[in-house]
Amino acid sequence: YFDSNNSAQPELMDEDEPFLSNLDIFLFSLIAGLIVYWLIFRKKVEPIPEFKKLDAQTTRETSFIDKMKKTGKNIVVFYGSQTGTAEEFSNRLAKDAHRYGMKGMSADPEEYDMSELSRLPEIENSLAIFCMATYGEGDPTDNSQDFYDWLQEGDADFTGVKYTVFALGNKTYEHYNAMGKYVDQRLAELGAQRIFDLGMGDDDGNLEEDFVSWREQFWPAVCEHFGVEATGEESSIRQYELKVHSDLNMNKIYTGELGRLKSFENQKPPFDSKNPFLAPVTVNRKLNKAGDRHLMHLELDITGSKIRYESGDHVAVYPINDSVIVNRIGEVLGVDLDTVISLNNLDEESNKKHPFPCPTTYRTALTHYLDITNPPRTNVLYELAQYATDPTEQENMRKMASSSPEGKALYQSWVLDSCRNILAILEDFPSLRPPIDHLCELLPRLQARYYSIASSSKVHPDSIHICAVVVEYETKTGRVNKGVATNWLKSKMPTDNGHKATVPMYIRKSQFRLPFKSSNPVIMVGPGTGIAPFMGFVQERGWLKEQGKEVGETVLYYGCRHKNEDFLYQEELDEFEKTGVLTALNVAFSRDQADKVYVQHLLKKNKEAVWRLVHTDNAHIYICGDARNMARDVQNAFYEIAEELGGLSRAQAVDYIKKLMTKGRYSQDVWS
Repeated sequence: YFDSNNSAQPELMDEDEPFLSNLDIFLFSLIAGLIVYWLIFRKKVEPIPEFKKLDAQTTRETSFIDKMKKTGKNIVVFYGSQTGTAEEFSNRLAKDAHRYGMKGMSADPEEYDMSELSRLPEIENSLAIFCMATYGEGDPTDNSQDFYDWLQEGDADFTGVKYTVFALGNKTYEHYNAMGKYVDQRLAELGAQRIFDLGMGDDDGNLEEDFVSWREQFWPAVCEHFGVEATGEESSIRQYELKVHSDLNMNKIYTGELGRLKSFENQKPPFDSKNPFLAPVTVNRKLNKAGDRHLMHLELDITGSKIRYESGDHVAVYPINDSVIVNRIGEVLGVDLDTVISLNNLDEESNKKHPFPCPTTYRTALTHYLDITNPPRTNVLYELAQYATDPTEQENMRKMASSSPEGKALYQSWVLDSCRNILAILEDFPSLRPPIDHLCELLPRLQARYYSIASSSKVHPDSIHICAVVVEYETKTGRVNKGVATNWLKSKMPTDNGHKATVPMYIRKSQFRLPFKSSNPVIMVGPGTGIAPFMGFVQERGWLKEQGKEVGETVLYYGCRHKNEDFLYQEELDEFEKTGVLTALNVAFSRDQADKVYVQHLLKKNKEAVWRLVHTDNAHIYICGDARNMARDVQNAFYEIAEELGGLSRAQAVDYIKKLMTKGRYSQDVWS
């Protein structure tokens, strides 16, 4: 506006002056050009995820509705599974259906067109069950990512669809059962009818008991809703039939491959969970100087694999079982483990033709494909009980598989608390001698193990570093149990009898990321092997500094038992501090003095510096390690600092940290 006292009056335009000056024309042209450029090159709006269709009409391969109609099934159980447990529960629920005059199928949402869910009411008395695990920081599992994205973005009408959800998670994690809760809520929002309450399984407690208890209440609710009755007791129904191959070309037999036959001999990218890369081990060294534990640093060579990773990602490795346990199972059951077999699905329409790659040998199945070291679940005990010839042993197995308080207590104490695996059960029940093919059908798959990558791809583009502690402990029965993956990795020396030792691996992307702006400060808290991702972070911050980038304060809180025993990467960390890459290295030695000192104590000791970094300088906080105790104690330390220095109440402090999480400024990579 013009100030009436101070502004000069605007001059009148001369009649001969053109309406637009040269400068006006230039500016007008520039603006018009920029508008055209924006219209052409502006960022495209991300399309709503669409499930693939093989042609205009959904084909049988992607249509679970058509498959259900063709096979007479009316219950479909979808699973979102990262470690195989949700898939196992899904199979059990699908198998349950026959007791109620219904027919069920287990389904991987990654393999089907999930937009067809709206067609489910076309099938009489139909029901969709979702067994959904939560991975990491409230994320969906790999196989349910597309389904999750589609649910978020889509606006399907699920009127008439009947469903229920069982969620699998761990209470020690911040986002407990987030995926199951979201699917349950979102399906209702889209018009579907929930016929039974959301089930919540807690892996920090007794996940099996949570599932069994929910399942016992769920099926009566299904019966009432659909007006059906149970047809009888739970019975053992084989899903696969055995075929023995007496004269098969060895080139047609699986020897440990996860997907394509001979894929380990003829490696082709891209590499993923179904096609892992055989990475040579170039370094395998012990990290701790003393003590009764074995902490190790491994380096895997990914040269020529086209594998890319970022600091904070996870490397998944496929271990193999100890040959001593495998041989002992064969000995106890009196079978030739080198017999070549196939287990073929009796349901010819099933997408899952075999429980593991076939044809193969029993030895390969027990070594590469089956979980023989974890305590078996109750359904396995129930199915195997029929083979115990001693009445007391059979009764105890059936009792442990039941839902009675006595049965649950016996299963908890005799199986879980005593850490009995399938071999221990076979040894302690001498009359239990099941056919090995049925045992192989019942055992869950051996799963990949995930490790936080301990290197930066900026510094080590062709190498992935792993930091791990070897697991070994004595059980209540006096047996010594060994961690499958860590003991196997410990044995992987760079050269094994003149051959390169290799590890089947792939990368799983993570949300555990350094700030986009390198100038943002970072506070890293990682005791023990929780140091792993921070070795990558510090390497990367050092690399950025060398490139001339502005790098904010880089502060590490690390914890171990003894300075002279298990201070991991001490020389490297001291060098990072000396060169200024690490602004501050704070180490808590828990057992070097009378009073134990942990990382949370050091955070509170340095509360002024911590609060300045977080509240004033917009620092990003990263926690890695044990979820059950450490992560919780560290979070409480941040609450206390916010209360004391921010003048907040406890409720306000909790809200403050939650907002940091929402903004991506408080990230956790934790395990229980």
